[in-house]
Amino acid sequence: MIAVLLGAAFHASWNALLKSGSDPFLDTVLVASCIAAVMAVVLVFLPVPEESSWRCLIASVVIHAFYYGFLVFAYRGGDLSLVYPIMRGTAPAFTALLSTALLGEQPSWGGWAGVFLVSGGVLLLAADAPRSQGVRLAPVVFALLNAGVIVGYTLVDGVGARLSGNAFSYTGWLLLLSGIVVFVISLAIRGRQVARYVLYRWKRGVLGGSFAFASYSLALWAMTRAPIAFVAALRETSILFSALLALFVLKERMTRLRYVSIAIVTAGAVAIKVF
Repeated sequence: MIAVLLGAAFHASWNALLKSGSDPFLDTVLVASCIAAVMAVVLVFLPVPEESSWRCLIASVVIHAFYYGFLVFAYRGGDLSLVYPIMRGTAPAFTALLSTALLGEQPSWGGWAGVFLVSGGVLLLAADAPRSQGVRLAPVVFALLNAGVIVGYTLVDGVGARLSGNAFSYTGWLLLLSGIVVFVISLAIRGRQVARYVLYRWKRGVLGGSFAFASYSLALWAMTRAPIAFVAALRETSILFSALLALFVLKERMTRLRYVSIAIVTAGAVAIKVF
């Protein structure tokens, strides 16, 4: 539980870094490319994943290409306070249902309650988006599509990490290959602009990429020790860390609804751990 919560904090940090940039496309490519470069060094010191996990690994690389693409389109026209809760909040409940149906995992009643409390609390934050400014349909659609993608790679990587023999090595190879794919596709779309952006802002990319690696590797390691549905739900506490960053670092105003959502997600996290 501690590992997943720490990973959630890292996840909130790299998404905040991504959203704070001027161009979601270039910043997404920056983070993906720089983490691939870092992984090329880190993997020298890690074992190669077991052969049985490589099918999951390749499938996840393809799925993550869609994840990064939908992420760009969702952030391009939508507020973080709306898009992020929709993406992250709807995924755990579907992950729990599919992991039960496909993997035979059977959470307790308290575990189910915790999963849906976390999902509901995170989604409640979406209701806090400033509706007076209007909400565009396209970012919401892409956020929902990405929720489906998140469910897909969570289940695939949960199985892959268990088969790999080393969750950190599996994560490293995943981020290395995904970063290469994203960089190649982005070069075809934006050409030299991508290379210049990465070259001049690589320090920012390494920071965000390191957060991404720490976040997902801790989550996948946890999936080798606990049910995938529970880990997926606890990961979504990242939205709480995002809210805390906004409150104490960015000095943004916290509404009553956000405090309520924090309480609900906290109750869900406790239910997952206790029951």
